[in-house]
Amino acid sequence: MISDVCKRKLRAHYPPRSKNKHMQVKKEVRQIAREMLRASFTDGQLDRGRIASVVDSILAKKPRNYLKILEYYKRLLRLETENRHARIETATALEPQIASQVSLNLVRRYGTDLSTEFAINPALLGGMRIRVGSDVWDSSVRNRLERLQQQL
Repeated sequence: MISDVCKRKLRAHYPPRSKNKHMQVKKEVRQIAREMLRASFTDGQLDRGRIASVVDSILAKKPRNYLKILEYYKRLLRLETENRHARIETATALEPQIASQVSLNLVRRYGTDLSTEFAINPALLGGMRIRVGSDVWDSSVRNRLERLQQQL
């Protein structure tokens, strides 16, 4: 058992690490990256020119933890672009009228800068699967069969 005197000497030589300092750095990195993301928009859409100028200004200034800031900024940009892209999968090709109606409904929900991608996936057996960012609507026959199998 370590005596109190020894514990005090150990604390004097090896002070405990400050958890708040580490957390502040992460919080600071997140704040700066979010500010950079907000500065990357023009009229509600991501602007490649602004993105490049924001990155160039960080590289020129090189603030503390600038690499972590850029990594988090890259992650935020990836998430933002995923939220502005819809992937619509169907078992067979959709009629143009139905495809335009689906696109129009998604644009109403997610905004005018949403891009759509239609894909044929015969494994769905029927129905449709729509993915926009982390939102997924799966009304495919395959999904319904899998849920029915889990219930039995």
